[in-house]
Amino acid sequence: MSKNIDSSDLHFNTLAVHAGLTADPATGAVMTPIYQTSTYAQSDVGEHKGFEYSRTDNPTRSALQAAMAALEGGRHALAFASGMAAIDTLLRLVTPGEHVICGDDVYGGTFRLFDTILTRYGVSFTFVNVGANQQITAAIQKNTRLIWLETPTNPLLHLADIGAVAEIAHSAGAWLGVDNTFASPALQQPLALGADFVVHSSTKYLGGHSDVVGGVIVLKDSDLYERLKFLQNAIGAIPGPMDCFLTLRGIKTLALRMAAHCHNATEIAQYLEDHPAVTRVFYPGLESHRQHELALRQMSGPGGMVSFLLQGEEAAARIVARETKLFTLAESLGGVESLIELPAAMTHASVADTPLAIDPGLVRLSVGIEDVQDLIADLEQALYRAKN
Repeated sequence: MSKNIDSSDLHFNTLAVHAGLTADPATGAVMTPIYQTSTYAQSDVGEHKGFEYSRTDNPTRSALQAAMAALEGGRHALAFASGMAAIDTLLRLVTPGEHVICGDDVYGGTFRLFDTILTRYGVSFTFVNVGANQQITAAIQKNTRLIWLETPTNPLLHLADIGAVAEIAHSAGAWLGVDNTFASPALQQPLALGADFVVHSSTKYLGGHSDVVGGVIVLKDSDLYERLKFLQNAIGAIPGPMDCFLTLRGIKTLALRMAAHCHNATEIAQYLEDHPAVTRVFYPGLESHRQHELALRQMSGPGGMVSFLLQGEEAAARIVARETKLFTLAESLGGVESLIELPAAMTHASVADTPLAIDPGLVRLSVGIEDVQDLIADLEQALYRAKN
């Protein structure tokens, strides 16, 4: 931030606008420029201005990393080419012969990385209900190095008690990593609750406009940061400066957008819960959600994701997904526009025929910031078509 502002004195909405940004010293530009360069001039052999090659560091990326560290209450952040690149790099801290506990309701790409790829390199995984602390405790092994959470989970929107799981992990000598993509730092800050790592797919709410792919790791521990920084440089899974610029631009409106997402999703979840064709709604903002009290305690808002099941099951779900007009049938989430999908056939196809398989009739909504009455009307006409 400019003028040596102390970020600890600022509220989140202000941080989202100012964190990580300084006026460009050459021109005074308020927004960090897109430093579209691969290399940097050196004044002498090994003497430079902090940048030597853009795989290692880039000024636009550095600004994004500084912003994310501030927003998540961390000391360090690293930006990556995608959320999966961030998760893969973090998992390289786990060595062959060590063990990871993971939630049994996670993004299909995360399960694929863990179960299909990393197991080939000697890392073992146990998948448990992270909303049941006794299951996590029972899964601890002598070689457990990491507990991995999504909270809320994708796509069933279960919650994990981050503080309680942090105590379980640390008492076992393990780390706790939290994928905070669904909540964003505007609604939940896992580091403050005891997590060691926070990961985001910055493609989603951080960017917020469906025009960039990226990932972020945020942490407090300087030694772990240096290890991850070495891995990032060695592997090279970095975002380009334009990607970082777009994400920084999106972050400026994060607080405003998340408030709108939460408002619209709450209204839609209540509408769906009252609809006779809907058999179950998954949304932590509803009092009927079994972890609603945890959501109130741990999050400042319930988020913009809603999942639900229909009486007609998969056939009805496919009609609804196909017939909406404002809700675009597409994968991903977190943009200003509303999306609809069937996880079993789309984002979570990789968990089919496994114990983590998703009900094929589950519908997942990423509720955007359009007028909520228009969104409800769109769902109403699609539900009517599914019934008739």
